[in-house]
Amino acid sequence: MILIISSLLAVLFWGSLALIFYTYFGYPLLISLLPSRKPTINPSQATALPSVTLLIAAHNEQAVIEEKIRNSLACEYPREKLQILIVTDGSQDRTPDLVQKYQGQGVELLHQPERRGKMAAINRAMPSVRGEIIIFSDANNLYQTDTLQKLAQPFSDPQVGAVTGAKLILKGDGDLGESEGLYWKYESYIKKQETRVGSCTSVAGEILAIRKSAYIHPPDNIINDDFFTAMQVIRQGYRLVYTPEAKSAERVSPSARDEMIRRTRINAGRYQAIALSRQVLPFRQPVLVWQIFSHKFMRPLVPFFMLAALVSNGLAVLIQPIAPQGWLFLGPPLGIVFLVLQALFYLLAVVGTRVQKNQGGGRLRTLFYLPTFLTNSNLAALQGFFQFLKKRPGHLWQRIERR
Repeated sequence: MILIISSLLAVLFWGSLALIFYTYFGYPLLISLLPSRKPTINPSQATALPSVTLLIAAHNEQAVIEEKIRNSLACEYPREKLQILIVTDGSQDRTPDLVQKYQGQGVELLHQPERRGKMAAINRAMPSVRGEIIIFSDANNLYQTDTLQKLAQPFSDPQVGAVTGAKLILKGDGDLGESEGLYWKYESYIKKQETRVGSCTSVAGEILAIRKSAYIHPPDNIINDDFFTAMQVIRQGYRLVYTPEAKSAERVSPSARDEMIRRTRINAGRYQAIALSRQVLPFRQPVLVWQIFSHKFMRPLVPFFMLAALVSNGLAVLIQPIAPQGWLFLGPPLGIVFLVLQALFYLLAVVGTRVQKNQGGGRLRTLFYLPTFLTNSNLAALQGFFQFLKKRPGHLWQRIERR
């Protein structure tokens, strides 16, 4: 009986370790080894630009909305082909009034007092959209002057149904900003490789362009509306491509606590997407299904793999005196070494979290980046799981103060 338990613990430990490794390193490696897909048309050779609607959903954004409007008006895109539409449903501050100031410059406002969530506001705005291409954006991110052009150019390929750009984290926000910036560089690499072989499976909702003819209204209660919307485009047979030359910049959340709230909500949305797999996955394209599982669905499961690795490792060490086994069964010294390494990893994360709060540590801070980011990210995934189980109305965004 002890031998069976020891074997099960070993399988659980090595299996969990393999799944963690595959999620973070194995999948990016595999996707980078696949052959490239030849494009139907070279986007850089496109001359005619389509008409676009820049759609901005803003709720209580009086602190940043004017800067966002000025940034949008400064974008280098033919004015006769650009519609700037801002929907401010449910805003209780001066956001609608501030938007109204720019109506003489071609900025359009939609507002109603009732708040029903971001997706409901976007769906309500759709009948007012005139552009062939809809570019979804937020109030707190800023585009480079050529971003709209870079997003529009790939649509010269008729097989392209959606385009997402690069999310940049502005420097100067300490360890939290550095960690978040590194994460988006890692994400950028994966999306480049996915686009190279066909379609990417992840989007940044604040810089996402979709053919109006391919847009399908998500239900109002969808949490991660950008992912759900992008998957509906893929399910229609279109490609979703990543264009890193189209850049959007923003600040990281003001504090680690605020960032945890943001990540928790996003992870609750990932569990919701897993539960809605039949409405999300493009089952006629098995390679894309594998990509979505590997890139999007396995990420929120990593905290369970981490817990399984820690518990199975600890139990295996405890029963070794009763049933001594070889290294494959985490026999000494391997079992103790792995347990110490895991304990050290989480200790570094605890110290790193304190360093982030105090903005101290000097050069030693780089030692804490990875364990702190991974541990806090997976803690947020775990909290997102419980939020999803409680069926809280996560589609109503808990607004975080801007830096």
